[in-house]
Amino acid sequence: MNIIRFPHPDLEDEGMADTGGDFEHTVAVEAISTHMEFHMKANPNGISNKRRWAGRILSGFATLFFLVDGGMKLFKPPVVVQATVGQFGYPESTIVGIGIALLVPTVLYVIPRTSILGAILLTGYLGGAVASNVRIVMPLFNILFPVVLAALAWGGLWLRDQRLEQLLPLASEH
Repeated sequence: MNIIRFPHPDLEDEGMADTGGDFEHTVAVEAISTHMEFHMKANPNGISNKRRWAGRILSGFATLFFLVDGGMKLFKPPVVVQATVGQFGYPESTIVGIGIALLVPTVLYVIPRTSILGAILLTGYLGGAVASNVRIVMPLFNILFPVVLAALAWGGLWLRDQRLEQLLPLASEH
C-alpha cells in the first residue's frame, strides 16, 4: 500500500507532534484509489449524470427529427414528393438519395464511437437544407430551423461526450 504524508495542523493541537517537529497525517492511497475507481465505473467519462441526460435529451430530439425526416424520404409519401419536387425543384428520383444522405450520418451520430463524425456529416446536410431554403426564399423560420437542429445535435453531443468538450471548451482554463 502506498502512503502519502503531508503536514496536518490539527495534529499539533492534539499533542500528536513528532519529535522532529513535523506534523504528519497519513492517508492510505489505496482507499482513495478505490473510491476513485468506483466513481469512474459509475461515470467513466467524468461527466455528471444530469449533464449526460441533458445531452441525451437534446440529442434525442434532433435524432428523432432526423430519423422521421429521412424515413419519410425513403417511403416518399405525397407530401414529401410535393415539397421536394414542387417547392424545392428537385427531381423525384433524388428523394430516396436525400433520405439516405440524412439517415447514414444520423446512424453514425447515434453510435458513441462515431458520433463526432456523424455530427460533422449532419452539419453538412443541414447546411444544404439552409441553402435550399434560402434559394427558394422561404420564411426565416424555415431557413433557421436546420440551424437550430444543428445546435441541438452539437449541444447534445458536447454535453454527453467529454472528447468534444476537450476539443471545444466553452470556458478558458485560466
